[in-house]
Amino acid sequence: MSKHVAGDIFEEIEALKKEKNAILLAHYYQEDDIQDIADVIGDSLALAQAAQKVDKDVIVFAGVHFMAETAKILNPERTVVVPDLEAGCSLADSCPAEDFRAFKAKHPDHVVVSYINCSAEVKAESDWICTSSNARRVIDAIPADTPIIFAPDQNLGRYLIRETGREMKLWEGVCIVHDIFSEQRILQLKEEHPEAEIIAHPECQEAILRHAAFVGSTTGLIKRVVDSPAKTFIVATEPGVIHQMEQQAPGKTFLAAPPEDETCSCNKCPFMRLNTLEKIRDCLQSLEPRLEMPAGLRERAKRPLERMLSLG
Repeated sequence: MSKHVAGDIFEEIEALKKEKNAILLAHYYQEDDIQDIADVIGDSLALAQAAQKVDKDVIVFAGVHFMAETAKILNPERTVVVPDLEAGCSLADSCPAEDFRAFKAKHPDHVVVSYINCSAEVKAESDWICTSSNARRVIDAIPADTPIIFAPDQNLGRYLIRETGREMKLWEGVCIVHDIFSEQRILQLKEEHPEAEIIAHPECQEAILRHAAFVGSTTGLIKRVVDSPAKTFIVATEPGVIHQMEQQAPGKTFLAAPPEDETCSCNKCPFMRLNTLEKIRDCLQSLEPRLEMPAGLRERAKRPLERMLSLG
């Protein structure tokens, strides 16, 4: 996009936000231009916390569907619009609510902790919601003798089992982006850049995590590159976050961890990338597509979300 065209659409979006009394929330995995124009940029926890504090009439959510659902759950009286309704989530899709209810019924004595990357229907079946930023804190808040179901990300669940020592029943879901990083190709990249520090999101497979000098949430990874004395990083998460890393740690070098398939950009989330500046402008103009959900579902999904948010 040319600077002139980009400037024009930035101005259109800013004018529409004022006209509609709207706020634009965006995830770190969005394209650079969307990150730059967002009123709030963050990971799932930061965006949930921001959604809880919104004082505008309209929330535009540049992320994926479950994130916009979270904003609507916390803001039933506000209009929540998304640039593209097809911007879903492979991890959320891997846990259909009906199947999850059947899984939960087999373990009736278990407390259910669901990663925020799930549908409103699965949230409504949960006792706690967590993000990768606060999952350890949520698990630690549950009495040690209480059995736990963790869903839907099995990689994050296995990481938490190792970190907390707790036994958990895991739903076998994965994120298509974080599950496809190549251990062999990352090690080849490390050989080419021996000074580089490998950092990884806990949604990655154990084969990747064991090589990481640091494992953390998206926000945690950004903080790590700022604080670490290393000058080069191999980043095993969605590469959209590298834009923020470059802004907050100028002068350092960031290498996106490669996927198994050398012929594709599989390390980029195809759902996150459905959002564009043009779609943001259009949804501000029309206030469509609009996110709605039944009041009963929203209330049931709100309880475990608020329990998480009460931890700070």
